Amino acid sequence: MEPDRRRSARVDPGSGRSGGVLFDAVLLDRDGTLIEDVPYNGDPEKVRPVPGARAALDRLRAAGLRLAVVTNQSGLARGYFTAGQMARVHARVEELLGPFDAWLVCPHDDEAGCRCRKPAPGLLHAAAAGLGTTAARCVMVGDIGRDMTAALAAGASGILVPTPVTRGEEVAAAPGTAATLTAAVDEILRRQRAVVPAAPRTAGTVLVVRSDSAGDVLVTGPGIRAVAAHAERVVLLCGPRGRAAADLLPGVDEIVEWPLEWIDPDAGPVDPERTRRLVDRLAATGADEAVVFTSFHQSPLPLALLLRMAGLRRVSAISDDFPGSLLDVRHRVPVGVPEPERALSLAAAAGYALPAHDQPRLRLRPDAVPPPPPGLDRPGYVVVHPGSSASARACPPEVAAGIVRVLAGAGYRVVVTGGPDERGLTARVAAAGGLDLGGHTGLTELAGIVARAGALVVGNTGPAHLAAALGVPVVSLFAPTVPFGQWGPYRVPTVRLGDADAPCRDTRAVACPVPGHPCLAGLDPGAVLDAVRLLGVPTGRPDAPDAGPYGVVRPHAGGSAVPAGGRGSGR
Repeated sequence: MEPDRRRSARVDPGSGRSGGVLFDAVLLDRDGTLIEDVPYNGDPEKVRPVPGARAALDRLRAAGLRLAVVTNQSGLARGYFTAGQMARVHARVEELLGPFDAWLVCPHDDEAGCRCRKPAPGLLHAAAAGLGTTAARCVMVGDIGRDMTAALAAGASGILVPTPVTRGEEVAAAPGTAATLTAAVDEILRRQRAVVPAAPRTAGTVLVVRSDSAGDVLVTGPGIRAVAAHAERVVLLCGPRGRAAADLLPGVDEIVEWPLEWIDPDAGPVDPERTRRLVDRLAATGADEAVVFTSFHQSPLPLALLLRMAGLRRVSAISDDFPGSLLDVRHRVPVGVPEPERALSLAAAAGYALPAHDQPRLRLRPDAVPPPPPGLDRPGYVVVHPGSSASARACPPEVAAGIVRVLAGAGYRVVVTGGPDERGLTARVAAAGGLDLGGHTGLTELAGIVARAGALVVGNTGPAHLAAALGVPVVSLFAPTVPFGQWGPYRVPTVRLGDADAPCRDTRAVACPVPGHPCLAGLDPGAVLDAVRLLGVPTGRPDAPDAGPYGVVRPHAGGSAVPAGGRGSGR
């Protein structure tokens, strides 16, 4: 690939435009989030805002964010109150909390089987469309697990504000939590500000660094694109485990592959002569500055020292450790921030933002994604990827085989993928009813397969981020060794499965530290089928029960909108 073809046509050096803010809108649950939860309330006199609600909402309005209420109200279907009574309740809410840009109500109960009742994502998609945006550019704030499941399934961000009735497992599984509505608003506005440079700048040649695995390189892509939008040339330093992903990223003009002993888990001993050669290679890039992207548990300081020895005049990195004179920009990031936003915030601290036309999501170079192999030219199949380079995050083979069996039995075409060292695993799993492609695809070929899939079923490993970059829904079999909100698939429709509060939680373990792998071993394959249907993935088989499309939106009394065809409401 010629260097000038690596750079996406949508990465414009020196454009001077600053954009790519994270959110256009905030979607809020009603009962328990904005107002005290009074079951089936049709009386406006019983409306009581939660503490600090008006001030918090006014801060969102002042920041230019649009606001919508998305609420299940099955009391309508059950006859506990009328549409007119609900309209008067909503009028009272606006009297106390200020105006909302939209009200979205599911009037059905659970038996209706609709696509709008949370945890289904239809209500969120309808809200986003009504606000002139997409769910990926919204953040959902709610108080129960249904709110967070709907947010993830829509591809939106989610913040759970627990109440005394919120179950512990719902808190553990949430992508993000806040103690109060006010704290949730604080976090939304902090994340929004973090990706906007205080002092925008342009540059000549910038060396960007992400020396880690393929998934780590993919989640750094938005930060790299932010730098590339304002630099004449970008050189990416990566390790051998991330090289295949680096080849897929837009915004990169040159790649330097070099393993780093303090990053690579399989690195050999430090060799002084080899280190001197690295310093010379860094100097040969001609870079004026470097932006060193790392994971939250890695230090940028060893490389920063070598960059200084190579003569780079400006170095930016995230560092909790005192950097002395090694860093010109020492950036700090709270724990739990999604990795793509962590990278974007470092780029912003260094002076670089995504341009307005570039969405803050993962992306691949379109010309880098090949067509699928023969036999997969018809889209809509489901990919199951059972393996992982870290065994603690891999799905047990017997569970993966059960997933394939259930999906195939429901009418889905299933493709099983894996690396060259996983042929035995994929053969065992695919024998349950899938097409075995284990060992036949590198990362680039896997991108071609995933790109046409209806969904990917996968653990917390690189292909999950590949699917996010391709906009393909993910059923995430997520071992909680690291925070889901930080490492889960970013801005793509997702259903999280697995025990979020298993004993391995937050251990960062590579090998499972708990006998029996309880976080994923107890997973019901039928839950994966439910997740695929929740994501709206059709089987393509006429006699199979598909999930069906989202309902249309029609006006509802009281300024509401009701997506037609839904699954009831009532907390």
